[in-house]
Amino acid sequence: MFSHEEYLFAALKESFLPDLKSSEAATSRYDCYSLIHNIDIELKCRKKHYDDLVIEKGKYDALVSRALNFGTLPVYINSTPKGVWAFRLLDIGEPVWETRSMPKTSEFSQRQFIEKVVGYYHIDTGSELTDKFK
Repeated sequence: MFSHEEYLFAALKESFLPDLKSSEAATSRYDCYSLIHNIDIELKCRKKHYDDLVIEKGKYDALVSRALNFGTLPVYINSTPKGVWAFRLLDIGEPVWETRSMPKTSEFSQRQFIEKVVGYYHIDTGSELTDKFK
């Protein structure tokens, strides 16, 4: 069975980034990359739509650090039932961070909560990709 992220990856590869590759390791702090477009991408799929989309500070820091070290562009792509948005992190800047009690993983069957430092990007600060998919 495919995860939502795998479907999003396949759609991005087909519609935008034919050279899109998965990151080297399952423990990598980014999900995929494109050498042609020189971007590192973190994918996130939400089962519910929110106008303000959450990003974990650890993911943000890892993407930006990699970008600075390797000269790539860090991109956060988030899908919800209402669409898909891409955020060019260096263009829109760092969000305001806050600490929140959130599920340890996105698997909601595991209801263990931990404190996470997160920020939010409003969908208006991203580029909507929804209608550009083939």
